Amino acid sequence: MFIFIIICICYSVLMLMLLYGWKKIQEFPAENSPAEIRFSIIIPFRNEARNLPILLKSLTEINYPNSKFEIILVNDESEDNSMEIIEGFPQLHSDFRIKVLDNERTSNSPKKDAINTAIDSAQFEYIITTDADCQVPGNWLKSYNDFILKTGNKLVAGPVALNSLPAANTNNKRKNILRNFEELDVLSLQASTGGAFGIKKAFMCNGANLCYKKDAFLKVSGFAGNDNIASGDDVFLLQKFQQENYKIGFLKSQEVLVYTKPQQSFGNLVSQRIRWASKAPAYKSLFAKFTGISVLLMNLSLVIAVFLVFLQILPYQPILIIFLVKFNLDFILIYSSANFFQRETVLRSYFWSSIFYPFFSTYVAVKSLFSDFSWKGRQFKN
Repeated sequence: MFIFIIICICYSVLMLMLLYGWKKIQEFPAENSPAEIRFSIIIPFRNEARNLPILLKSLTEINYPNSKFEIILVNDESEDNSMEIIEGFPQLHSDFRIKVLDNERTSNSPKKDAINTAIDSAQFEYIITTDADCQVPGNWLKSYNDFILKTGNKLVAGPVALNSLPAANTNNKRKNILRNFEELDVLSLQASTGGAFGIKKAFMCNGANLCYKKDAFLKVSGFAGNDNIASGDDVFLLQKFQQENYKIGFLKSQEVLVYTKPQQSFGNLVSQRIRWASKAPAYKSLFAKFTGISVLLMNLSLVIAVFLVFLQILPYQPILIIFLVKFNLDFILIYSSANFFQRETVLRSYFWSSIFYPFFSTYVAVKSLFSDFSWKGRQFKN
């Protein structure tokens, strides 16, 4: 029982630190700074015909001088009609200019290769990345411009949220449950991301909404040294910027909120989370390691405790208390995030999600250590 208490204490300290960090970061107010920063928007894509029309439409609605940004799409061996959609789009929007490149593969990470391919031809001083299944806001570049001019940051992480509303009919009840579970997880990850930035222990960010200075990227040799890992185009770059003591920040603003689509099945969600978890062993930050170990041990200990209680080896009362500690601390953190994202209604699913999550998290963590994963129709080894 003593080990369960120690794990609970470590986890509680971690959650309180992240909550403090999230609260410490103030929402960045909209400003009317002159459009000085020039951005190269980079978007890798592979078989995204279903998602590209939404992305492209949102890009045409960007409220920023056309001369101050460029859009570079990188085709990663798409096998659907993604290219036809992109080539046909300028016919509907004659003033819309995009550059399309073919991915030049040089490593085990297609996405990192795609970003490298785009950066080689990027004209402007700041790189901003998103994904092909995303939707960007109108004031996206304007707000990044304001924030960078005010802070001088060389890397800025932005918030990401799910964009699909729950289905209204009962035939999609299972999808609604899955979506709510995923959204609660995303809200937790976003609060943890911002919270770590708030206490100056940043270890996580999301490439769907990430901005960094091109010359700083080149000075740290980009993705060199971690291009054998399929994912991590965001977190490993963040680590490199920290090692060079470059100024970094989290832009907590509704004006830069990028929306992404939820996973369409439980299997897809598991595969995505395994891909994310597979890069954890390569984290160099002590705080990142402490976070990963604390979260893993907390969830694993609850799973083990359930079986020990069922076998009457442990009494249920202390285990219930430990669960309630986790339940309440997680709720406070997720509520803070849901409040910012204006998604308080999804908290109605928190109770059952909190019961299921330790089993889900433990399964993903263990499988990521021993299992390969699929991504965009490709198989990758850990």
